[in-house]
Parts: sequence; structure tokens; C-alpha cells
Amino acid sequence: MRTPFLALLVVLALFATGCASRHAPAAQRRVTYTAAPATGDASYYASRFQGRPTASGERFDNNQLTAAHRTLPFGTLVRVRSLVNGSTVDVRINDRGPFLKRRVIDLSKAAAKALGLLASGTGTKAVELFVVEQPGGAVFR
Repeated sequence: MRTPFLALLVVLALFATGCASRHAPAAQRRVTYTAAPATGDASYYASRFQGRPTASGERFDNNQLTAAHRTLPFGTLVRVRSLVNGSTVDVRINDRGPFLKRRVIDLSKAAAKALGLLASGTGTKAVELFVVEQPGGAVFR
């Protein structure tokens, strides 16, 4: 009776140690990213996307300062600077896109308004992107 009980304890102990993570918690990991700016055109979302799910799973809100980028991780804070008028806005990446070659970012209407994109009447504007903060702790200022 005692031997099966000890064998069960050994198996459980081995199983428990095998499930333990060998990686540092996300808060302790230091992630490095390039801070080189990207240049291209920005566009903004049409009103019909309001309330629809984004690629990150959250609902799209045109009144928030959010944006879509092809490759940056969700939650990345990006500073977008207009190359036309010099205005800037910080946006959080929560979706994927744009899928047109010259465009580097799709902005919510709130972000587009802050850049003066809505007033230009063209729908696109030359911008420069700077990564301000990445999930995992990398910060650029």
C-alpha cells in the first residue's frame, strides 16, 4: 500500500516540475526593437467599421486614438508625425493593415483629426512613424 502511494507522489512531483515555465515572466523580459522611423502614407478608417472587432479582438472605436499596422505587436504605442504640417499624435496599435503598398498605418478618425488628415480632404497624408513603447518594456523617447 505504501509503495503505490510513494510512486504516485513521485509521478505528481515530476509532472508538476515539468509544467513549470523556464522563461522569465513578461514583466522581467527586456525586448529590444529598432526605433528607426518608417515613412509613408496614412489613411483613416471609414465610419462603417465602428463597433466591429479588430484583429486584436477589441471593438473598433473611431473616437479612440488607435491604429492598424502590418507587423507591430498589439499594444505598441506609436507617435505619428505629419510630414505636411508637423502635427503629431500618439496611437495604440490594435488592428492589422493597411494593405495598400504605400500606406504604413491606418488611423482612427480621432487620430486622423488630430493630424489634420480629415481637413485635408484627400484621405491620405505623408507621415513618419516612431515607436514610443512596445509591450514587454522597451521604451523609446
